[in-house]
Amino acid sequence: MNLSSIPEKKRFHFIDQFRGLVVIFMLVDHSSYFLNSLWLHFNPFDPLFDSWAQFALRYVSYLCAPGFLMINGAMVWWAYHRKINQGSPDWTVRRQLIQRALFLILLQITWVNSSWGGFSSFQPWHFGIISCIGLSMIMQTAIVGLRWQVQLVIALGILAIHPFLLNIPYDPEIMWEQALMQTFIDSGKFNKYPVIPWFAVAIIGSVMANGWLSAWKTDKQRILMGFSIGAAAIFLAIIIRMSRGYGNIFPFSDFGSYSFFFDQKYPPSLYFSLWFIGLVVLSISLLIVIGKAAPKLLTIPDIVGKVPLFFYGMHIAILGVFSKRIGLFYREGDVTSTLIGVVIMMAVMIPLSRWFYGVKSRSKNFIIRML
Repeated sequence: MNLSSIPEKKRFHFIDQFRGLVVIFMLVDHSSYFLNSLWLHFNPFDPLFDSWAQFALRYVSYLCAPGFLMINGAMVWWAYHRKINQGSPDWTVRRQLIQRALFLILLQITWVNSSWGGFSSFQPWHFGIISCIGLSMIMQTAIVGLRWQVQLVIALGILAIHPFLLNIPYDPEIMWEQALMQTFIDSGKFNKYPVIPWFAVAIIGSVMANGWLSAWKTDKQRILMGFSIGAAAIFLAIIIRMSRGYGNIFPFSDFGSYSFFFDQKYPPSLYFSLWFIGLVVLSISLLIVIGKAAPKLLTIPDIVGKVPLFFYGMHIAILGVFSKRIGLFYREGDVTSTLIGVVIMMAVMIPLSRWFYGVKSRSKNFIIRML
C-alpha cells in the first residue's frame, strides 16, 4: 500500500450520491411497508407478487443493504488509511472505528427498533441492519490493514462457505441458539441480517475502495474498471443461478422472470450477494458518468447522501409515528399510494437533510458528529 496515494480529507461526490440513491430506495420500500396493503399478506421470507409493479416496488430496495455494507466497508478502508497516513497510531485509528461501530449498534437498539412502531414501546431485542453494519465494522478493523488481494480472498471464501453454514441445525425456540445463529448465519425474528455474509460484502467494499478512492486516479478509470468488475460479478451470479443448486435458495421458473431475479435476501444466497455486488459497482460507475454529463440530475441524492444515517433514522420515525402509531393510511393503499407517500416524505426530508448537514458541519457534539 502506497500511503502517499491516500488523499487528504475530502468528499467523494459519487459516494455521497450513491448513498443518497440508496436511502431514497429505502424510503420507497419503507413507504410501501407502512402504506401498501400488500404487506397485510406479504411474507419477505417467502415473497409472492401479484404484479410487476409490486415486484418493482419491492425489488428496488434490494440494492440497499448490499449498497450500504459495501460503501461502509469502503469508508472504513479510506478512514483507516487516511489517518494512518497522517501519522495516527494504528490502534487509535482502529479504536475510533470500533467506537463508531458501537454507536451504530446502540442506535439500532435505542432508536431504530422503536421507531418502526412510532415509539409506542421500547424494542431493544432486535439486531437489524444498522447493528449488522456496526458489527461488520468491528470485524473489519481486524483486516482493514491487509492488502486488497488478501481481503478479496477472505471475502470470496466467506461467501463460498456461507451456503454450507446454513445447514447447521438449531432450535429457533431456544433463545441462545436463535440469537447466535441469526446474528451470524441465518435469518429470523431476532435478526434478518446475519453478519457473516454481510461482512463479506463489506470487505468487497473495502477492496473496491482501493480502486475507487486511491489506485484509479481518473473518473475514466473508475468508470471502465467499475463496469468491467460489475459485469464480471453479475456474469458469475448468472452462472450460479442457472445451476439451480449451490448458491441458490429460491427456485425460479424461467430466465428473465421475476422469480429469476428474486432469490432470498434473508439470509442472502450466494447468487443474491454476487448479483447485487455487481449492481452496486455498476450503479456507482453509472453515477460517475451522470455526474460528468449532467451533474444537476444528482442534486437530490447528493443532498441526502451527505447525511444518510440521519435520513434513515428520521424517515422511519416520521412514517412510524404518523402511519403506524396515529394510523394515517396504515396499509390501506397500493403502489400509487406508496409513491405519493414517497413524494411527501421527500418534500419533508430534503430540507431536513440540508439543515442537518449544516448543523453537523459546524458541530463538535459527539452524537451529532456520529450521525
